[in-house]
Amino acid sequence: MPANGNRPLKLQFGLINHEGRYLTAETFGFKVNASAPSLKKKQIWTLEQDSQDTQVVYLRSHLGRYLASDKDGKVTCEADGHNSDCRFLIVAQSDGRWALQSEQYLRFFGGSRDYLSCFAQLITDAELWAVHLALHPQANLLSVARKRYAHLSMEDGEIAVDLNIPWGVAALLTLVYLDGKYCLKTCDSRFLSNDGKLVMQNGRATAYTLELKCGKLAFKDCEGKYLSPMGPTGTLRSGRCSKPGKDELFDLEESHPQVVLIAANGRYVSIRQGVSLAANQEDETDMETFQMEIDKETKKCTFRTSQGNYWALVAHGGVQTTATEVSASTMFSVEWLGHKVALKANNDKYICTKKNGQLLAVSDSIGEDEQLTLKLINRPMLILRGLNGFICHHKNSNTLDASRSVYDIFTLEFSNGAYNIKGVDGRFWYVNSAGLVCSDGEAPEDFSLELLEHGRLAIRGKNGKYLRGDQGGTLKGDGLSLSSSALWEY
Repeated sequence: MPANGNRPLKLQFGLINHEGRYLTAETFGFKVNASAPSLKKKQIWTLEQDSQDTQVVYLRSHLGRYLASDKDGKVTCEADGHNSDCRFLIVAQSDGRWALQSEQYLRFFGGSRDYLSCFAQLITDAELWAVHLALHPQANLLSVARKRYAHLSMEDGEIAVDLNIPWGVAALLTLVYLDGKYCLKTCDSRFLSNDGKLVMQNGRATAYTLELKCGKLAFKDCEGKYLSPMGPTGTLRSGRCSKPGKDELFDLEESHPQVVLIAANGRYVSIRQGVSLAANQEDETDMETFQMEIDKETKKCTFRTSQGNYWALVAHGGVQTTATEVSASTMFSVEWLGHKVALKANNDKYICTKKNGQLLAVSDSIGEDEQLTLKLINRPMLILRGLNGFICHHKNSNTLDASRSVYDIFTLEFSNGAYNIKGVDGRFWYVNSAGLVCSDGEAPEDFSLELLEHGRLAIRGKNGKYLRGDQGGTLKGDGLSLSSSALWEY
């Protein structure tokens, strides 16, 4: 496992047939069809590899059932385990599309609308499926061969693959899906061209076809060559290979939130002075940046340093960055107090900033010295996905849709414990008197972010209410309590 302690993201995707329709697993009767025009929950499939034979894959629907074909080519999605009818082989085509072949009967899967079967002996257009990744598009990119992460190198004007831990905003890459191909976008909104240069406009040279090999990803350019890290810094560009080997393979990993914390004394919490945490710095560097990793079960949080160590509670309420593994003493509860937070350690005491700047978990209640300002630093470009889809500008009004299969990239600006959210046109989000979130504000309005769950946050308006997607798919700022419709992947 790489130093970041992350597992590669499970590959989830939509499959688009020759008519531009998505393979859909219906909720009732375990039926499948290819009728949906966009990628929502029912169109998401998870790829699972066979443990013995890595060529064999299983396709799991959103209901946890597996796609299967019988000897007559009849296709169902009812099996609840890896049985022999569920075994498929991916036959990748030069344009990046897949043909899915039943391993048992050697027939190909295809068709349109309600007429899907796995009976074709030859691959025609009707048996080809384009792959649309359904992951949240922002991630860290790990080179399988180098075991290093990609990041934007401003001084060299390139994406370099030489980080041990994906640290800071530069390690955040956005996968932009366009017409069946993907572009790699850096945190300063430039696109990677196949010659390794970063350009402002996307075009033929910035579009890559995704290929899967042994569960890893390869990026094929418009000339049929593959991206790989080159030279001492691992400059990411197309090499000479027209077949992907280990050098051309990558994992996508979840990008955890990274934050800086400002104590009541106005100083940054830092590890610059040694292993004990203290709020005594006036500028933010890697030494003042911490990665928040939220436990899926307990919702408690660990804080990790750029060296890979964790904050840990030690004797007498001290907090030191000495732990190399997660344990009870590295877990902290975060209490969200509007524009501030309080942190409670495993001894049930709140962390307090002492006069000399030292941080100690010794307080029974929250006063001024127990409050910290938390600033999220690695999401300047914000892409939000809710239960039913992404947040996107409404075509004909100033409101926002919360159930789209395409996303808009919003700009997140920190403002003294709060955040302003800006649209593509440079105008600001605000909540109007009817409780609708609008996107044409001339002046910034404050929102607060709460990083509540693993990979999900909540947003509150200045009215204290949560932003949620309503039944009709519109974004509203009227949520009185935290519900699943008010949690957003980010």
